[in-house]
Amino acid sequence: MNTPPIWHGEVPPDVLTAMRRGTLIETLGIEVTAVLPDSLQGRMPVDSRTTQPAGMLHGGASVAFAETLASIAGFLAVDRARFHVVGMEINANHLRPVAEGWVTGVARPIYRGGRAQVWEVRIADDQDRLVCISRCTLAVLEVPTTYLSAEQRA
Repeated sequence: MNTPPIWHGEVPPDVLTAMRRGTLIETLGIEVTAVLPDSLQGRMPVDSRTTQPAGMLHGGASVAFAETLASIAGFLAVDRARFHVVGMEINANHLRPVAEGWVTGVARPIYRGGRAQVWEVRIADDQDRLVCISRCTLAVLEVPTTYLSAEQRA
């Protein structure tokens, strides 16, 4: 049985890089590392930008990371000339503290409908131990995407 691809068309990696400039994505050091046939992968540093006063990864940074991966995945999964995705709801279970290194995230679709998408994002530490699991619901709006590069936003 052939599973249809989840991505709509091609988006060159430099476009994804340009979109992050001048945003929270860049501030937190979030990077997309792979667009695979069934998932989107990324990473985020655990450093002064993403930790709380006790020196551990801030739960809010994990949520921002999860929503970033889900939103980029949703963006890649729609016809961007006709649709735009925005976050509607997100939840997260923080399972393990992380004090240094990188966390990696993998976003996979749970549901991709005409009006909504649901993505699961699993975040792990450098030892591949689960740190956070999140579920993000995106609304699919019938307007061309408004994700733009820093130059286009200016």
